Amino acid sequence: LASTFSLDLVDWWMFVIDVAQGDDIPRKRGPGILQCDLLVINKTDLAPYVGVDAESILAEATAVRGGRATIACQCRGDSGNAGLRAVAAVIGEDVLFRKAEAAS
Repeated sequence: LASTFSLDLVDWWMFVIDVAQGDDIPRKRGPGILQCDLLVINKTDLAPYVGVDAESILAEATAVRGGRATIACQCRGDSGNAGLRAVAAVIGEDVLFRKAEAAS
């Protein structure tokens, strides 16, 4: 997974992977994993069907990102859409409200 754009062109960067891509994605330590502001690990409900451990993907991604936001989620069957709400909260806090504070 390679990023093909200049980081100078973005103010804030969200990178989305899914568990079906394999549990080695965080281990590869690509620029998307290491440098994005928010890493979303999606489709965690598919983990048992593709033979990966979603918890180990989340743990490894969290460890290599140096404290930056990492959220695991699923859109289907997620009771209350907790993962999607967490993504929206991070975007709201980091992007929307930060820019509003900077403007005032």
